[in-house]
Amino acid sequence: MFYRSAEKAYQKGLKVQPYDVIIVPGFPYQGKEWDMVHKMRIHWAYYLYKKGIAKNVIFSGSAVATPYIESRVMAYYAESLGIPAKNIFTEEKAQHSTENVYYSYRLAKDLGFKKIALATDPFQSSYMGKFMRKFEIPVALLPTVIDTLKILDLYEPKIDASPAMLKDFVKLSARENFFQRFKGTMGKYIIWHEEDLKKKKYRRRFKDRMIPAPGSSKEP
Repeated sequence: MFYRSAEKAYQKGLKVQPYDVIIVPGFPYQGKEWDMVHKMRIHWAYYLYKKGIAKNVIFSGSAVATPYIESRVMAYYAESLGIPAKNIFTEEKAQHSTENVYYSYRLAKDLGFKKIALATDPFQSSYMGKFMRKFEIPVALLPTVIDTLKILDLYEPKIDASPAMLKDFVKLSARENFFQRFKGTMGKYIIWHEEDLKKKKYRRRFKDRMIPAPGSSKEP
């Protein structure tokens, strides 16, 4: 079901290509070989870049489950595959998937990118799509098409990940319990920008963790 939905979403996203940038959420790196999820997300990002569907890539993710900053490790792999360093950016604050999307969207805006898409695996693309629709975040979907991935050479390039190691690291599961982590996945810790909250009910709900728009006044 996810694969069919991903193919449909991908074909829809292709209609308005090329994209200034794609967002690729991070995944924990164990310090040895990459995980199957790394293989899928990074090779898909490379495929979209090589085909001219995406001009740039933002990899997102802090050090969450291991001492390695996820976005940096993924950037090293992407550059080794062939994406030029000048076309790779990292968002290193996000610790939950919803934060991957929103903070990368904010980074993309700050960099001057207009057309933005999320490029990740079908499952994550599905529930992140719901999050983006709920908050009207203008990011398209370019989920991984598994049949296309199957015909690619999904080799693992060699990298030196040591510069991505975070000193004095404490994993997220030691800082947050299960329910806190679930809340994070649902976007409960996002620091919003007022201009991105289109509906008044959200501006009121998140007023304690919202950056006011320049020149705005507090709502009653």
